[in-house]
Amino acid sequence: MDKLKEYGLRPESRVLIIMTGGTICMRPSPSGFVPARGFREAVLEPSPTFNDGSKPGDLEVAVDGSGQRVAHRTLRTPLSSYNTRVRYAVLEFDELLDSSSIDARGWAQIARAVAWNYTLFDAFVVLHGTDSLAYTCSALSFMLQNLGKPVILTGSQTPMLQLQNDAADNLLGALVVAGHFMVPEVCLYFAGKLFRGNRTTKVAASDFAAFASPNAPPLATTSSTKTDVAWHLVRKPTSIEHFRIRTNLDTTHVACLRIFPGIQPEMVDAVLRLEGLRGLVLETFGAGNAPSGQDNRMTKVLADAIKRGIVIVNVTQCLSGSVSPVYAAGMTLSRAGVVAGGDMTTEAALTKLAYLLAMHDATPESVARDMSLDLRGEISDHHHPRFRHPDGTLPDRVKALTALGYAISHGDLAQHLAATSPEISILRYLLLHGASVHLRNNTGKTPLFLAANAGLVDHVELLRRSGAHLHADELAVAELHARRLPDIWALAGVDVPSSTRQNGERAEKLQAEAGNPARPDTSTETSTSKEDGE
Repeated sequence: MDKLKEYGLRPESRVLIIMTGGTICMRPSPSGFVPARGFREAVLEPSPTFNDGSKPGDLEVAVDGSGQRVAHRTLRTPLSSYNTRVRYAVLEFDELLDSSSIDARGWAQIARAVAWNYTLFDAFVVLHGTDSLAYTCSALSFMLQNLGKPVILTGSQTPMLQLQNDAADNLLGALVVAGHFMVPEVCLYFAGKLFRGNRTTKVAASDFAAFASPNAPPLATTSSTKTDVAWHLVRKPTSIEHFRIRTNLDTTHVACLRIFPGIQPEMVDAVLRLEGLRGLVLETFGAGNAPSGQDNRMTKVLADAIKRGIVIVNVTQCLSGSVSPVYAAGMTLSRAGVVAGGDMTTEAALTKLAYLLAMHDATPESVARDMSLDLRGEISDHHHPRFRHPDGTLPDRVKALTALGYAISHGDLAQHLAATSPEISILRYLLLHGASVHLRNNTGKTPLFLAANAGLVDHVELLRRSGAHLHADELAVAELHARRLPDIWALAGVDVPSSTRQNGERAEKLQAEAGNPARPDTSTETSTSKEDGE
């Protein structure tokens, strides 16, 4: 780490590229381009853009839920304009997924790969086919709870090995953003823009600018010289929670139906009477309008289905805009009990509906209520303002201070200073207002390491409850410190023999609470529980 200071370098980030399949990894065959394994060896290693030739050695990658780790060869990018390199490994799925055939099982496979490796890497880039990429982004945004690190999905319209392609720019852009900027969201990177994943939709079948976010501006834009991040748009942690995943999405009992001129009530009724149907996304005209039908038959069909416990969500067919029941046709749907989906995309509405319906204590009423609430930035919260006491508004100076934790390029950040301050309330305040527990200072130290090294037990416990863990680069030094002060370093997450500890109860309790982020989670997540802080 001394060399970092000597040469003015930032700590090197570790990024895990998760290869799921898609056009980006296709290679020519007698029958045309087909997905192929060996992406790192065939594509990345020979490219000076993705390999500086330094041969950094292997990193361990968790490959299953048992904790089994396999050494994977890593590569390093050339020095970036931010004076640092990104070191990365590639985890390929044993069976590459077909983007057009992906379902909840494929989404769960991706979520688990992130969870298994969450403490081993600083960020994640998921390579995926473009056909269902927006759906996967939306699904993962709900499945990954209390996310504190970047998860960036990308793909390409043409294979990397084709002469004219968009794959290299998309992958390099995603890798640079993931390795340099702490954007703790599920994002989609395409054609030089970083979007919030659950705001995206595919708008072109073959153009390189294949994705758009019609109702939300990009989180970042990449030019030839730099990346501009719109930090005021980035959702930051606002609760003291561990990272968790939910893998049980009820995609088999939801459907989507597009309203068209002349659609008959009997057609809609037939869909709503499908066996086991629990939710329907209804794509309507304009600001949420649909034909009521002769003698209001259409409205009666919808109202009867809602009485039977089916949740119906109204989203607009338009590329941009919002469902707003200002016309009589839209007001009729609202009175019938149809949920206004605001400016959610169809992809976000469908996956959110499947996510909420899968909760163990979900009811039609709770799902209908939560569909209109902002859980992950998927909907503009214009119609559901949250009460805030005037004294609870952050002063501009404090907002700027916490924003430093995401935007500053060197030095100790606010959370690093607070981690060693005797006053724990400062640290708690920062954590509740967006400070990241995963950012490292210019010597490569996390707030957790600094707090443990300062002997501040309560600070360590607070950071651990916020999802903090020691970085892989800190473990060797932390294990040496643990020989002298085993209790506090055990609390920080170091594996310390129980025989050397005087009081291991707090550490064991914390470890039990943190548990395995990939384990099944059946807890309720609504506006009155875990989502309340978001």
